[in-house]
Amino acid sequence: MIIPQVALFDKGLIVCYNSARVVLEEAMAYRSLRYALHNRWDSSHLHTVNRLLSPAPGARLLEVGCGRGHLTKRLQEQGLDAVGIDANPYAVEHGVACNLCAMQGEALDFPDASFDLLCSFHAIEHIPLLDQALAEMARVVKPGGRLLLVYPAEPIKGLYAFPTAFILYRNPFRAGEVHCHRLTPARLKRLTAPLPLEHLHSEFHVLRSPQFFSLFRRL
Repeated sequence: MIIPQVALFDKGLIVCYNSARVVLEEAMAYRSLRYALHNRWDSSHLHTVNRLLSPAPGARLLEVGCGRGHLTKRLQEQGLDAVGIDANPYAVEHGVACNLCAMQGEALDFPDASFDLLCSFHAIEHIPLLDQALAEMARVVKPGGRLLLVYPAEPIKGLYAFPTAFILYRNPFRAGEVHCHRLTPARLKRLTAPLPLEHLHSEFHVLRSPQFFSLFRRL
C-alpha cells in the first residue's frame, strides 16, 4: 500500500518569553499522515497506567499525545471516561477510539479541573513550550488527581528519535530536531515546581527502551 505524503510538517514561529528576553523559536507541528499511520502503540502502556494510576471505572482521564487512540480505546473498554488529544490532526482523523480531539498540549480546550487523571507517553519531549503545557495539564486535573508522564531517558537529546526523524524528514540525522528537550526526573521537578503539583515518585525502566516514569499529584 502506498501511503500519500500529506504535509509532512509545517513550521512556524513561536514567541517564548525568557525573563526580559524575547526568543523566537522555530517549532515543528506534527501534521503528518505518514507519522500517524507508522507510529505504533506499545501495549505495555496500559499496564503502566493501571499500575501507577489505578483508574477506577467511571474516572475521567485525559491522554495527552494519544496518537490514533489505541491506549484511549483500551481505557474506555475498562469503563473509564477517557479522552485523547493529539497535535497531529491526521492521527485523530484515522483514530481507533471515540472522544479524540486534535489539540495542542500548550492550549488544552477544557475547563479547569475537568479530569480525575492524566497520562502522557512519549509526548512531552516533543512540546516546545513545555512549561506552558505542564501548566495546562495541571489546570485541567482536579485537586487530588494524579498525572503520569513517561519520557525517554536520553543521554543526548534526540538519541532515540532516529525512526521518527526518518518518517518525518526521511533523514535520521535530524533526530535532534524531533525532541525539543532532554528530560530527567530532576529537570521535570524543577519545571513543575511553580505549579500546584506534588512529585510523588519517578522510575527508570530499560525494557524496550530506556525511559522515565514520573508520577505527580494535583494539589
